[in-house]
Amino acid sequence: MIETFVTVSHMQKSFNGHKAVDDVSFSIAKGEIFGLLGPNGAGKTTTIRILSTVLEADHGEAVVGGHTIGKESAAVRELIGVCPQELAFYPDLSAMDNLVFFGRMAGLNSSEAKEQATNNLRMMGLLERAKGKVDKYSGGMKRRVNLAIALMGRPKLLFLDEPTVGIDPQSRNNIYETIVDLKKNGMTVLYTTHYMEEADRICDRVAIMDGGRIIVMDTPYNLKSQIGPVDKTSLEDVFLKYTGRSLRD
Repeated sequence: MIETFVTVSHMQKSFNGHKAVDDVSFSIAKGEIFGLLGPNGAGKTTTIRILSTVLEADHGEAVVGGHTIGKESAAVRELIGVCPQELAFYPDLSAMDNLVFFGRMAGLNSSEAKEQATNNLRMMGLLERAKGKVDKYSGGMKRRVNLAIALMGRPKLLFLDEPTVGIDPQSRNNIYETIVDLKKNGMTVLYTTHYMEEADRICDRVAIMDGGRIIVMDTPYNLKSQIGPVDKTSLEDVFLKYTGRSLRD
């Protein structure tokens, strides 16, 4: 029996009369990696900000782990971890000090925070550099610190907004493997990316957004099979078919 962990129903959000999210509905099963794809301005980040209780929707509702985001936002925040597109840490602190700080912010006591920080840094291949200042890290290392911070408190639902943008192949592969391992341990993931091969590689299902709306949603395999032979069709082909080839600046 598939257990639904996230349900979004007819969600809308406008800014200055522009509908950034326009009647969006979808669900995510517990333990699923769900990809949210789309060109710049499609509404992906706004959707994540609403689901992570940073923004309030104008209309519609969403339920995370049995809690309504509007009325039970505090309970929702206890279930989620957010790895934003922007790097979110204190560059003058060490990686260990950053993780312990954010762990304490998540409600962990000192010993719990240190234990989780050690485990997360080991998982991200950063334990040997744990005491080094983060501003001296490479771009890929900083991205891995960003993800390690999001995992403090052991969230049930992880939001990943472009977690591998602009990093080296080794760091990207480490993040891939980490996400797959998290799924194996029951974590639910909402993943946004511009890299179609990423989504094809790790996502169980994907939804393509454009103009604030979801225009198609299915498994990568099924989406590819709808437009051509699966072995000769990429998810990028699907993406361009539904969003067009015109530039988005």
